[in-house]
Amino acid sequence: MNTKKQKIARDILERYTGSTLAQFQKQIILTNFEYYMERFATLTSGVRTRGSAMSAVHSKKDGVSIINFSIGSPTAALIIECLAVLDPKAVLFLGMCGGLHHSLKKGDFIIPTAAIRDEGVSHHFLPRQAPALPTFKVQKFVSEILVEKGHDYRTGVVHTTDYRFWEFNDSFKADLYHERALAIDMETATLFVVGFVSKVPIGALLLVSDLPLKRGGIKTKRSASSVFKEYTDLHLEIGLKSMSEIASRGEQIRHYRW
Repeated sequence: MNTKKQKIARDILERYTGSTLAQFQKQIILTNFEYYMERFATLTSGVRTRGSAMSAVHSKKDGVSIINFSIGSPTAALIIECLAVLDPKAVLFLGMCGGLHHSLKKGDFIIPTAAIRDEGVSHHFLPRQAPALPTFKVQKFVSEILVEKGHDYRTGVVHTTDYRFWEFNDSFKADLYHERALAIDMETATLFVVGFVSKVPIGALLLVSDLPLKRGGIKTKRSASSVFKEYTDLHLEIGLKSMSEIASRGEQIRHYRW
């Protein structure tokens, strides 16, 4: 990253989150939801900040910061480019997704092995034929934490789209069926691609929040509230344990040769 871009990225990160660079820890969790910020602050007694577009909580004792970067691929790309100036040890996206496979149920965990790039941002960073892949060792460590805590999880490909009301498009749903994607979301592919290009080690632990292909399965205000109350703390606890311990227990994260 050139010097001028670094300066602008630092300025954006501080302005958008309301945090100084010194407050950010070397392990970072990303989320789309303010409720996760509230629960993280309660669990860690961390310092909360709010900027012009995003919010953050910093837990020095755990060595972890969490950022609510809002929703969608444009902001996902932006936050990764900004985080690159911090040279983080590891970044973990705690996102929610719609379960597409018939065997999935609400509350299931998914560790994506790859993501389909059906959004309009990642092509600015890599050619469209390049796959969107996470940093393997981040995913490996998160999976170990899940097993240690006695939780099952699924792995597979996630479809990332910027088309929010796809549930009402029969042609789109037919394409999803032929792809055999496990789940669908709006950020994962972008985070993986921009993380790779920006040399930011990143993984994702997704929570199935709804089952949009089943009758009555589309997320509503009421069902979303239920998911938050029932699963947020567990999702956060796994993410926090993964990020707080990866520095001491994890293998060397950066395994690429650039």
